[in-house]
Amino acid sequence: MAGEDVTTGDSRRPESDREGTTGDLESQRGLPAALRGACRGDVRFDEYTRVLYATDGSIYGAQPAGVVFPRDADDVRAAIRVAGDHDVPILPRGTGSSLAGQAVGPGCVVLDLSRHMDDVREIDPETKKAVVGPGVVQDDLDDALEPHGLKFAPDPASSNRATIGGGIGNNSTGAHSVRYGITDAYVDECEVVLADGSTIRTRDVILDSDEWDRIVERDDREAALYRTVRAVVEGNEAEIADRYPTLERSVSGYNLQKVIRTTDEGERVINLSKLIVGSEGTLGVVVEATLSLVTRPEETALALCWYDDLLEALAAVPAALDLEASAVELMDSEVFRLASESSEYAEYAEPIPDRTEAALMLEFDSEVIEEFSAAFEATRTRLVEEGNAFGTLEAKSAASQERFWKLRKAAIPLLMGMDGDPKPYPFVEDASVPPDELAAYVAGFREILAEYDTTAAYFAHAGAGTLHIRPVLNLKTDAGVETMRSIAEDVTDLVLEHHGSFSGEHGDGLARTEFNPKLYGPDLWEAFKEIKGAFDPDWRMNPGKVVYREKRPADMRENLRYGPDYASLEPRTTLDFEDEGGFSHLVELCNGCGTCRQTDDDVMCPTYRATEEEIATTRGRANLLRAAISGEIDPAELYDDRFQAEVLDLCIGCKGCQSDCPTGVDLAKLKAEVKHQYLFVFS
Repeated sequence: MAGEDVTTGDSRRPESDREGTTGDLESQRGLPAALRGACRGDVRFDEYTRVLYATDGSIYGAQPAGVVFPRDADDVRAAIRVAGDHDVPILPRGTGSSLAGQAVGPGCVVLDLSRHMDDVREIDPETKKAVVGPGVVQDDLDDALEPHGLKFAPDPASSNRATIGGGIGNNSTGAHSVRYGITDAYVDECEVVLADGSTIRTRDVILDSDEWDRIVERDDREAALYRTVRAVVEGNEAEIADRYPTLERSVSGYNLQKVIRTTDEGERVINLSKLIVGSEGTLGVVVEATLSLVTRPEETALALCWYDDLLEALAAVPAALDLEASAVELMDSEVFRLASESSEYAEYAEPIPDRTEAALMLEFDSEVIEEFSAAFEATRTRLVEEGNAFGTLEAKSAASQERFWKLRKAAIPLLMGMDGDPKPYPFVEDASVPPDELAAYVAGFREILAEYDTTAAYFAHAGAGTLHIRPVLNLKTDAGVETMRSIAEDVTDLVLEHHGSFSGEHGDGLARTEFNPKLYGPDLWEAFKEIKGAFDPDWRMNPGKVVYREKRPADMRENLRYGPDYASLEPRTTLDFEDEGGFSHLVELCNGCGTCRQTDDDVMCPTYRATEEEIATTRGRANLLRAAISGEIDPAELYDDRFQAEVLDLCIGCKGCQSDCPTGVDLAKLKAEVKHQYLFVFS
């Protein structure tokens, strides 16, 4: 969006070759021009764009070299080749809702696949297959599938803005993994652009068949990959069986345990798609995916069970699973408290009894349960009369169910809206353990938190053994950062003790990659590096994620958005920001979750809907305001004509963000203050 075009009144920056304000590094000299010459999509290396793409939904932040908006697979291939010629790393990105720092890449060329490569290319209701571009938002795909009675099974809470390509990169899942599993079960084929710009089509190949022989007898990259992957998997069978957790939700590392399978007919099949899924863009860029679909239940119903003790709620999870629920979710009292204090979610929290310390939410669907009334009765018998729940609530209508699902899905951003600098940060929040060990795991987690004198909230996918537990820390201090690292070390030990996975949903990214050697051991760690080297010999694809080189170890303490070196100005304001904790605190409430990029029936953010520009989102404007008050860009730019035109003028002051942003970033109020300063103080 940055550049002189914005002042002409055209709200969407045209695809152009304009550089804007670049500040190129010497090693990148000539890179922007080369990319513009090779790609049809827009290429942006200006300062504002680098700020906009420096963060995602995680605790991390680091400016990329620039951003390319590929129009198609040819643009992706061209961009990768040009970046390789300039020895610059590549980072594929969807909408930047990732929570472990997968979409943060210092010095990378970011490929924003959400702008143009967002099409549903084919739907085959008979075979229950769909072919999609990587940038299609999951809810948009499901809207296209609904007339056919189908859906894509994995359902992350961010499905109204998260892309399928991002879900493939992360091996995403959601509340219904109890019934459906995770993304790798539904990706049949991928078209993948490799680090040298060549393309492969990953699919089922029967080992030692004529097709296998034809592939591996060639002298090309694809043949080498098949030979290497087979040798690595077969050479580490014992370690794979011993080291990989026996959980559906295990998304750390590479999926070596799923690349080769034996069919019901006894054939051994290799499918590199299973390796691409969960690789976080470190092995290649997915430019097309063929997906398996599931039928959409005609009806669902929810039963909520109230507990006055968190551990008792967790201990009841195995019994809840016996009731054939399609989802078993948990929310704790901290989530309810924050929701009750939120203008958007207060009404959703009203039915929660005051004494509730935790709630289990069970969903039943008509494809599994014949009579919901019988399921409700069984729930009351098993969890209340024979268990420790003190009551239940039944939600039968679609509207009432949607309210509770909105409350559950808002838990993460609600928690990030807590007052003050200490926040419940994500860094160990999605470890998974067997459900029958969940209560003991949380008891151990509580002991760790007590040792470091902090607290956490507890919520998410209890039925799958995955709880999002976020310790409250102040990462703006050295002590806070070191405590984070110590907690991570202790929690990973606890996860191993309970036969779990460090990540059951959000992936490795910058947060957890350094712990993969601990989880998988030296042999599989070497196997990961061999896989990485085969796909990406120069280690340029999203470096530092999943696996790393010894000469550049991963460290979760690096590239923090708010670290000990972070400082912000608190401008003197005309409006009263006391209720918001100050101007800077209101800006910093934006956690990057990207809710403002959703385009469904909520309000936020109308200017993004019109322009499809990141700078027109509440997140984009907040990121640039934060950059100015923290000195990442010149603070004087707040009152510069360019900042006013490009960052603030398209905000229409609708206050949609105040009601729809889960953390309550009131961009309209921030804009009014900066506009006042611009017009009447600094003019």
